[in-house]
Amino acid sequence: MSKRKPPASTARGVSKLLRDGVKGEYSAGNSLYLSVNGTGAGSWIYRYMIDGKRQRIGLGSASDINLADANQRLAEQKQLIAQGKNPLEVRQQAAIEQTKESLTFEMVANDYIEAQRPRWKNAKHAQQWANTLATYAYPVIGHLAPADVTTEHILEILRPIWASKHETARRVRNRIELVLNAAKARKLRTGENVAAWRGHLELLLTNTAPRPKHHAALNWREVKAFWQEVANHTDTSAQALKLTILTGLRTSEVLGAQWQEIDLDAAIWTVPVERMKAGKAHRVPLSKQALELLDTLPRVQSGLLFEGQSIGKPISTMAMAMKVRGLHERKHKDDGIGWIDSDSRTITVHGFRSTFRDWAAENTNFENIVVEMALAHTVGAAVERAYRRGDLLERRRELMQAWANYVTQAADAKVIQLRRGA
Repeated sequence: MSKRKPPASTARGVSKLLRDGVKGEYSAGNSLYLSVNGTGAGSWIYRYMIDGKRQRIGLGSASDINLADANQRLAEQKQLIAQGKNPLEVRQQAAIEQTKESLTFEMVANDYIEAQRPRWKNAKHAQQWANTLATYAYPVIGHLAPADVTTEHILEILRPIWASKHETARRVRNRIELVLNAAKARKLRTGENVAAWRGHLELLLTNTAPRPKHHAALNWREVKAFWQEVANHTDTSAQALKLTILTGLRTSEVLGAQWQEIDLDAAIWTVPVERMKAGKAHRVPLSKQALELLDTLPRVQSGLLFEGQSIGKPISTMAMAMKVRGLHERKHKDDGIGWIDSDSRTITVHGFRSTFRDWAAENTNFENIVVEMALAHTVGAAVERAYRRGDLLERRRELMQAWANYVTQAADAKVIQLRRGA
C-alpha cells in the first residue's frame, strides 16, 4: 500500500485546496506549507529550525507562484541555512539595504519633523524647520540617501551663507545634524556625523564666521529716563512692556500671562513650564511697582493680562517691539539720537534683560547666582543643581524690588547704590 502524499504536494492538490478555501496550513512536503486564507487566497510558508528555535518565512503568494517555483525558492532558503545563515535575517537585512537606497534625506527630515512636532512649544517651529531645509539643504542633499551625505555637501550648503546669514546658517547646520543623527538611529547611515560642529566643521568654518551680535540693549544709566517716557503710555503694549522691564522676563513669557498664575497676596507670579525657555516653571517675586501696575489692568473673560483684538488671544509678539520703535522714533525726531545701544542700534525689548543684568553687576552686591536665577537662566552643572533645590525666592525678591525702585525713580533723582549688607 503506497504512502499517502501530502495534500499540497501536487499542482492538482494545490488547486483543490485553494478552490475549497478551507483555512489552514497544508503540507507540500520537505517543510514547505501552503497557507490557505480563504477561497482562492493562499501563500507559501517554509518552516525551519535554526539555533534550536522554530522559525518560518513566507515564500510568496500562491496565486503568483506555482508549486514548482515555491520548491525552487525553498531550495534557495535551505542553501542559506547550509551556509550558516538565517533566511529571515538575510531578508530583513536586504530590506534595510533597500530602504537605505530608497529613503532620501528629505524623506528622513520630514519624518523627523513630524516626530518632533508634538514636543515643540511653538507651532511655527515645524514650519521654520521645513522652510530652512527646503531653501538651503534640499537643493544639495534632499535627493541623496542619508548614507551618501558628505562633509563636502554640508560645506556646499553652508559656505554661501556662513558670513552673510550666519544665524540662519547656524540653524541649518544644527538641523541637518539632528536629521543625520535620526538617520543613524534608523540604521540608514554609519560613522561620524558630517554636520557635527565640534571637532569637525568648526575647523573648516570658524575663520569665516562673524562675531555673534547680542540684542541691542539700553545702557542701565538711561533706563530711568526711558521708564519716564513709557510711563506716559497706558495702552496694552505699553503696560506689557512695563511689566517686562520690571520682571526681567522674556516677551513670550509675559504675553501669555493669565491672572490664575498670579498670587497677589503672596506677590508671586508663577510662569508655567510651557512658556519657559528652560522648560521649568519659574516663580517671579513681584515688586510693589509691579503689583501697582497689575492693579491698573482690566480683568477680561479670557483671563489674559494682555488680550489683543482677537478675544482669547494675547497681543502680537511684535506689539512691544513696535512700542519701543515708536518711542525711539519720537525721541530721534526730538534729539536726533533716539533710544540706542552702544553700537547705535535701536534698542530691543529683549535687551532690557541685559540692561537689568548690567545694572545688578555694577550697582549691587547680589551674588551672580541670584541675578541669573532672576533671569530664569539655568545655573551651574547638573550635580550642583541636584543639590541646590531652592530657587532663592526671597533673595530674588530683594533684588527685583531694588531694580524696580531704581527703574521708576525720577531720571534726575540722586542715585543711591544698593550694596547687600550695607
